[in-house]
Amino acid sequence: MMKGILAAVFLVAANASVVAVELPAEIARQGSIRIAIVPNYPPMEFRDPATNTLTGFDVELGEALGRKLGLKIVWHETSFDQMMPAIATGRVDAILSGMTDLASRQDTATFVDYLRNGPRFFVQQSRAAEFKDTMALCGKKVGASRRTSFPKLIAAWSEAHCGGNPVQFVGTEGSADARTQLRQGRIDAAVQGGETLPYMMDLEPGTYVPIGDVFAVQFTGLALNVKEKALQHAVVEALDSLIADGTYRALLAKWKLTDYGVEKATINAGQ
Repeated sequence: MMKGILAAVFLVAANASVVAVELPAEIARQGSIRIAIVPNYPPMEFRDPATNTLTGFDVELGEALGRKLGLKIVWHETSFDQMMPAIATGRVDAILSGMTDLASRQDTATFVDYLRNGPRFFVQQSRAAEFKDTMALCGKKVGASRRTSFPKLIAAWSEAHCGGNPVQFVGTEGSADARTQLRQGRIDAAVQGGETLPYMMDLEPGTYVPIGDVFAVQFTGLALNVKEKALQHAVVEALDSLIADGTYRALLAKWKLTDYGVEKATINAGQ
């Protein structure tokens, strides 16, 4: 059967309620869904240092969605730069890897949003006295992953708050690189998703201090091919079912993400 022809399947929630949905026939036939992931962004996705197995909030959420859909999750590790091409060309069926839902990405992918998030400044705890508030960041070197939306958001914040003493942005190869440069004193502050900071602060106690709150509101979404309307609907139904039966909230609590949860799934809520 051609891809796009639909086959009926069912979602069975933990409380035994059943919700009928439809999946693309090819996915229903193979009984699995291929999901791209870049496991370098704890607590969202990473490899357990002790076992080298994939773990994190996104991994557990993906497996829970798979159970709701009656599908096996096949994780495809890739690079950040290759995720959107992979979804566009059909090499994978979805991306579940802490990806921010941005309007600029919505021509290539449709996002089922499952977390609220936003960037947040942080500094070394040893220098916390220098940064009583975010205004102290003006004129300072601030690092963040160049592959994310953070560079533009930092520039917009700087323009709005710093006048003639702008933030000096330093692009990094990722959040881990930004933290390394921060510890080495090559930058004065760093930015990463606020949802990841509690986990990192637990891993390295006494090392970092957040400065201010998140300074932009964003959404994290599971990305799907724009043409796969049935799969989009099925994932929304599955996520709403996980929210309703408490599985979603339990995962949020486990990974210290409760403050970033959503009440229901949305599509393309990012700007």
